[in-house]
Amino acid sequence: MRKNTVSEMLEKIENDDVKFLRLQFTDIQGMPKNVAIPVQQAEKALTEGIWFDGSSIEGFARIEESDMLLKPDPATYAILPWRPAEARVARFICDVYTYGNKPFEGDPRHVLKTRLNRQKDGFYLQYRSRT
Repeated sequence: MRKNTVSEMLEKIENDDVKFLRLQFTDIQGMPKNVAIPVQQAEKALTEGIWFDGSSIEGFARIEESDMLLKPDPATYAILPWRPAEARVARFICDVYTYGNKPFEGDPRHVLKTRLNRQKDGFYLQYRSRT
């Protein structure tokens, strides 16, 4: 993530008086999951990502290959409205990566992005061949 984007996001989080962040993702069966972190880890989450144990999520990884990384998408930042203002919580929807910084092929968000890119490319190629 670009440094300016990180700085802007951190400023927004501070201005919103957020205390905790929920890093959300979807498991292979479509169930929402999340990892909660204190706001003090926001910069690390936005620049490096946050590691979690993928073997604890059904269908994600075996215990011997369980280290997975959540990378927040700044465009998905939102305050959770059902939380009290004095203990404000925000969320990011995340992409899931495996060790070696590779997109996790079992991440439904990654699958959707891949399919959309293929469809867009295919449509473009079909359109160009007709003109």
